[in-house]
Amino acid sequence: MISFDSRGAAPRDALCAHFTAMARNNAWSNLRLYRACLGLTDEGFAARRVSFFPSLQLTLNHILLVDRYYFDALVGGGQGLAIFDDEVPYPRAAQLWEAQAHSDHELLTFCESLTCNDLQREVRIDRGPAVGVQHESVGKVLPHLFVHQIHHRGQAHAMLSGTAIAPPQLDEFFLDGDAPLRAPEMRELERMREARNSPQ
Repeated sequence: MISFDSRGAAPRDALCAHFTAMARNNAWSNLRLYRACLGLTDEGFAARRVSFFPSLQLTLNHILLVDRYYFDALVGGGQGLAIFDDEVPYPRAAQLWEAQAHSDHELLTFCESLTCNDLQREVRIDRGPAVGVQHESVGKVLPHLFVHQIHHRGQAHAMLSGTAIAPPQLDEFFLDGDAPLRAPEMRELERMREARNSPQ
């Protein structure tokens, strides 16, 4: 099945268009989530809470590092497990948001460039000495990456419920009826992309 993407560009394979939509959803979800987290003090952001990673700081740094790990594999960057040498490269929410927004931009740009042939391309993932190099495909790594993001964002959302900051609605992305609810963030994301793409 072939479809047009949301920018009215040339027809694209439906799965490639879906991956692009998921990357855009990821950027939108992170924008909403970080807007809430930026309302916390540095102490509140790092405070111990009940979750798999016991703070918002640790959870959101983990999301970013895993994003970088799989993106590095997707583009053959060669960094591999060295990405995890520092588990908290960005201790403050404002620092982390800037890094996550950049990562989201890279992932969206990557997905926008995909063709159906790209989805079969081999991806080598360094799993360390105990496992070795794992051989996957772009079409399998991307959904794994998106599920990982959603999984841990849900944990962050729950942790925000234990703060004075209300957790944001994160399920208003795909349905046409919800379009007015997401419109301000979509315009903001577009402005962010234009700023990143403009010559310095």
